[in-house]
Amino acid sequence: MSDFVPDLRTIQIFYWTATLGSFSAAAKRLNTTQPAVSHRIAALERTFGLTLINRLPRSLSLTPKGLELLSYAERVLRLHGEMVAAITAPANSSGSLRLGVSETIVHTWLTSFIEVMGRTYPGIAIDLAVDVSPNMREALLRRDLDLAFLVGPVTTPKLVNVPLGQFDTAWIASPRLVTTAGPIGLADLIRHPIITFPPNTTPFAQLRDLLVQSDLPPPRLYTSASLSAIIRMAIEGTGIGAMPVDAVLPEIEGGQLRVLDTAVSLPAVGFVAAYENAPDNRLSAAAAAIARTVAADWFAMKPRYRFP
Repeated sequence: MSDFVPDLRTIQIFYWTATLGSFSAAAKRLNTTQPAVSHRIAALERTFGLTLINRLPRSLSLTPKGLELLSYAERVLRLHGEMVAAITAPANSSGSLRLGVSETIVHTWLTSFIEVMGRTYPGIAIDLAVDVSPNMREALLRRDLDLAFLVGPVTTPKLVNVPLGQFDTAWIASPRLVTTAGPIGLADLIRHPIITFPPNTTPFAQLRDLLVQSDLPPPRLYTSASLSAIIRMAIEGTGIGAMPVDAVLPEIEGGQLRVLDTAVSLPAVGFVAAYENAPDNRLSAAAAAIARTVAADWFAMKPRYRFP
């Protein structure tokens, strides 16, 4: 056995090489070079006097001892992260957080979250991207985002889900478009175009299932990835929107939109803060915890809309 002693950096390099299955991917993740990663892994194997990683022509695989070491490496990195989080003042943290956000959150409590993050982590810059949930899920799995507030839960062990609450969804229209006092049946609703989110989203799937079960003729569906566009089309009388009530409370209070009294309800939509299940993902975990608190406070304080 050599005199080389595995340090934290070497353990980190081994963990990401084993997890990502590639020297080059680990190098990119850790902002280093592939030869540096290979050198560290080779030195680690010399230290223990055994092979930890099988080098295959197009991939890597762990030996039994490599799998055993991976478990210890993850525990070491998690403990190190807990230590740093416990000792380091958040105000001294620096860097950036790549945050993906559903537009429903933009219209409700995102500003409050950013304010709390700014006070707690003044040295952290937030790189914000607004998108639909399926796109953000894929971006998280590609590691193009550090954290996302999206429709969930996201069913993969690669991501951690932190619940952020549920938004009621309703049929919403311009008072000029629908003048009926109600209750309005589904057959009367779909006489108008229905405006909702894109086909790859949960709200669209819920609406589609409802329409399929009704055995009614298919309605005209207008879809958009932009909640702002859906709101604008509903205000202009283009059709009836199937959307979260909380996102349009100002428009409802201002008389531009109304929640329709209907005989058929739409399911609520739950949101989560999702981030990679990695032992060194301290900032994303801390930001998700802040988001959970901010969302809970917002739901506790928001105006309670009474459905017709």
